[in-house]
Amino acid sequence: MMNGIAASQPYVIALFLLWAGLMKLFGRRMRAQAGRSALAGLVGAARAVPALRLVGLAELAVAAALLVPPLHPLDGAAAALLAAGFLGYLGYARVAAPAASCGCLGDHAKPVDVRSFARAGLLLAAGLLATTAPAAQPPLVPLAVLEVVVLLALSSELDRHWLVPLRRLRVRLRPPLAAPAPSGDVPLETSLHLLRRSPAYCSASARLTSDVRETWDEDGTRFVVYGAGPSTAVFAVPLSGDDPRAVRVALVDEAALAQ
Repeated sequence: MMNGIAASQPYVIALFLLWAGLMKLFGRRMRAQAGRSALAGLVGAARAVPALRLVGLAELAVAAALLVPPLHPLDGAAAALLAAGFLGYLGYARVAAPAASCGCLGDHAKPVDVRSFARAGLLLAAGLLATTAPAAQPPLVPLAVLEVVVLLALSSELDRHWLVPLRRLRVRLRPPLAAPAPSGDVPLETSLHLLRRSPAYCSASARLTSDVRETWDEDGTRFVVYGAGPSTAVFAVPLSGDDPRAVRVALVDEAALAQ
């Protein structure tokens, strides 16, 4: 059983390294955002793209070593070392650039979070297991598929393809949280329910980096404030009516306001 588990890890790791390496080498939008990622703080904005490409080449080289037989324990060790490097980089990004994206697997702007660490940790564990994989042992396909699904669920880069549509479906199926009430008596949850159903929220959700920071009511409108990386997202939610299309959003650049 353990041999089958170990034999499955090279394929799981190789899939993610191929994805990461190809995105770094051929993802134009990802390279365009490299100067704003945590990598730019580590190596400098001018060297961010070359560093990104170098890491991509290393990822593709390790993926090829894992997939081309015979499998050697050093192949798994190389994968584990790469994953350990990812963990160290994520730790740096969390401390030195908490609002920046890691630039690991896609062009999203979300900062490093616990899911990023969990994904890198699972890849590290898989790399360590791969060092013990017998050369002729067939993989456990159901286990490999399950691992891939878990790792995909931990990948914020894919949220817009499955998590955001799932949230939209959920809020459409859920009934309103409260009946219409006078402006001063509208529960916050009712306003948030309307907000999350709105096109304005869907358009800005990928950029949000915090939960609700502040709310206030003014002239029949409830203003709801979220963090959005270096900016602030301010939503205007009508206190009367239940049309999500009436919700508006404005992204305010805090750095520009401070000047």
